[in-house]
Amino acid sequence: MKPNQVDGDGTCEHPWHLKTPSGQSEYQMYRDETANPPALICTVGKTELRYQLRCLNDLHAMLKAREDWMPLGSADEQKPAAEGTVEAWGRSPKNPVGGWYGLKKGLRGRFGMYVPPLMEALNLAEVEHNPKNNRMRALK
Repeated sequence: MKPNQVDGDGTCEHPWHLKTPSGQSEYQMYRDETANPPALICTVGKTELRYQLRCLNDLHAMLKAREDWMPLGSADEQKPAAEGTVEAWGRSPKNPVGGWYGLKKGLRGRFGMYVPPLMEALNLAEVEHNPKNNRMRALK
């Protein structure tokens, strides 16, 4: 059984309940397709992070083209992301949106922490669940 099984339907009323790759923290996510741009809302405690909803398809496409494992990395917006990680790709001017997938200034980081478990739950990716230094790769 995968650590992240979807028990919600990804709406505000019934969000997905997820755990970080290490299994240390729980959080919720849901889609807001009415936002401009459409967003993936991530609630961690009382903190709300927002990512462009298209990140799911874009990250999946990049991982499929890569055909290998990629380290997740995870860093707050104010800290640099390690090169070659999912976190760095989520901020890179070379990704499909030309920069940050995070939408809330000051809270645009942690892409490599919160998006991969959702992709695993949606059967788009395989994610490792070690205490740290986890990786992911595309499925399908």
